[in-house]
Amino acid sequence: MGMQVSCLQDNLARGLNIVGRAVGTRSTVPVLSNILMASDNGRLRLAATNFEMGITAWIGASVEEDGGLAVPARTLTDLVNTLSPERVDLEVAVRTNSLRMACGATVANIKGIDAQEFPIMPEPDADDEHLPIPVDVLRETIGMVAIAAARDDSRPILTGVSITYQDGMLTMAAADGFRLSVRELPLEADFYEAFSMVVPARTLTELARISAEEEEFVSLILPGERSQVLFHMTNVDIFTTVIDGAFPDYRQIIPQPNTVTTRTIVETAELLQACKRADIFAREANHTVRLNIQPQEGAAGVVRVSAESSETGSNEGIISATIEGDGVEIAFNVRYMIEVLNVIQQDRVMIGTSRPDKPGVLTPVGDDSFTHVIMPMHIGR
Repeated sequence: MGMQVSCLQDNLARGLNIVGRAVGTRSTVPVLSNILMASDNGRLRLAATNFEMGITAWIGASVEEDGGLAVPARTLTDLVNTLSPERVDLEVAVRTNSLRMACGATVANIKGIDAQEFPIMPEPDADDEHLPIPVDVLRETIGMVAIAAARDDSRPILTGVSITYQDGMLTMAAADGFRLSVRELPLEADFYEAFSMVVPARTLTELARISAEEEEFVSLILPGERSQVLFHMTNVDIFTTVIDGAFPDYRQIIPQPNTVTTRTIVETAELLQACKRADIFAREANHTVRLNIQPQEGAAGVVRVSAESSETGSNEGIISATIEGDGVEIAFNVRYMIEVLNVIQQDRVMIGTSRPDKPGVLTPVGDDSFTHVIMPMHIGR
């Protein structure tokens, strides 16, 4: 006999949902489209990997016999999701590499692959240094930064998020050539080593999704050879390969305070609504939205947010603003504006601009830890 384990259907379904995102879908290596199920110190361990990223999750189970099997992910997950919410009995027949699953009135046999063929997943080592990061801040930061990572693979380094740590400050940054997002996190940790690496944004987005159930901290662990990084939680580990190459020096893209000639403060929600309305017309016009920033003598200034399409028409929203400096008209990609305004938690946002052909910078009022730079769009007169 091989593995004999029983667990609850909802725990199993949740565990499969966690690791399922790492399953290799387009892989030429057949075993990567499987999920490894194995007993592990009185718990059931589930694991999946596509080589770039791997996720391991442990769920509570009663283990009669130790063992394991790699089982086709889709068949397994689809089946478990349809089972009734009660006890699931799992049994592996070693001779035939098959998994017998019984739950309520259902019995299924799924053909699998020997667990030995499944890639070895990195695990935290006793001597590895752990950098604990508060989970709520980490999830918020990933949300604020990963939006700016490149979606296409033409420059692989830009599909990643740069993570650097030095003297108690963790900095995450992403840039796709059109915008840049940077967040700085001061950490209280006894972690003395400085490091710098670029991690796929996709992995971080998964980490943010999975860590929702985590109570306090996610530990960042750098295994010895440094080609991987491990994020360790109570019942889940995610590892990711580091992207090779040098991340661009993004500090020089951020407009220096002395070059910002106009500072405009508006209500975040008002600007977001105006941009969403502008997008209705802008999507037909290369996503261009114009911000016409107009200071007024002795009164609050206004920002006119407008979009125009030769096919569908135009619209303009007027928002009151506190403006320091000269009036300016500048155009941005409205999608980028919407994405960044969606992740800013603060009520007000400052837009720093200089000339129509120079980048704009957005920072939440009252939170200096976040900086977002957007390249302007060219507007013909």
